[in-house]
Amino acid sequence: MGCLLSLDMGINLKQLAAELKLSTSTVSRALHDSHEISTETKQRVREMAEKLSYQPNPYASSLRKQKSKTIALVIPEIDNNFFTLAINGIEEIAQKKNYHVLIYLTHEDINKEIAIAKHLLSGRVDGILISVTSQTAEIEHLTNLYSTGIPIVFFDRICDQIDTAKITTDDYDSGYKATHHLIEAGCKNIAYLQVSETLSISKKRFAGFKEALHKNNIPLQTDLVLTCADSNESNYQQIKNLLLSKNRPDGIFASVEKLAITTYEVCNELGLKIPDQVKVISFSNLATAPLLNPSLSTITQPAFDIGKKAAEVMFNIIEHRAVEEAKETTILKSSLIPRDSTK
Repeated sequence: MGCLLSLDMGINLKQLAAELKLSTSTVSRALHDSHEISTETKQRVREMAEKLSYQPNPYASSLRKQKSKTIALVIPEIDNNFFTLAINGIEEIAQKKNYHVLIYLTHEDINKEIAIAKHLLSGRVDGILISVTSQTAEIEHLTNLYSTGIPIVFFDRICDQIDTAKITTDDYDSGYKATHHLIEAGCKNIAYLQVSETLSISKKRFAGFKEALHKNNIPLQTDLVLTCADSNESNYQQIKNLLLSKNRPDGIFASVEKLAITTYEVCNELGLKIPDQVKVISFSNLATAPLLNPSLSTITQPAFDIGKKAAEVMFNIIEHRAVEEAKETTILKSSLIPRDSTK
């Protein structure tokens, strides 16, 4: 019967994508002459759009053409020293470019992240730097944002499913090194503390943890793998229960710094001595790590450089439509710093 859509009424973007058997993201980027879409696909999309009388939203289009001199920064928390340092790196580049940075905090809440993404659909920023929440499993809100054509750069907590620029660290290798360090220090019963099972960085750090155990013929014990919540009180109780259990670990690898601090607090309450009774290592950028009692062994990420690089990539995409950088993953090395907590 041919096309059932009315040519007089016109169609929306979703209907146009369905006719073309393409994603709405691909169609939107083709219509906006994105460098990420092939010339052949752009031509095909434009011909179908003309045939079916597709009319884009002129208000949204005009917003996208105007430079706001503002970028959005979406992060899960501010009390993590990693993000404090990353913000400094981002601000250094933004100030040189005479851009303002709007900071949006999700507080590890997926609903807040979704609401922020919807807000940013207006196109009132020239680019978006984002580190996702520990709850981010479904990503429709992010794919919708990506489909608008606004440049997006993920950093640290990245989204592997979206084909855009990503700046991160060597999480697998660092997870392996941290675990191997505990094993070299004499630990055989090692606990792993994480805030998410779905985050890309969590998966990679945990994979490195498991590989180090495997190479040293140490079995993985699921009761020593703890996925903590957003509540500090709940985390405290979970770690306390772990350290009171019959299968008490002799080493703890905290994949985020707040869980290391909670571990110190629990050990203090229970009278457990670090490192004599339990050794602790953590991903952390705490400036006070050397000053803790005992000083905390850390995997220290190049947080400032990650933020700086994310901003540099973002502005290169905004200013030069950098084709290669728009989809490139950049991995910066972290450092293992042994201190008294693993002696």
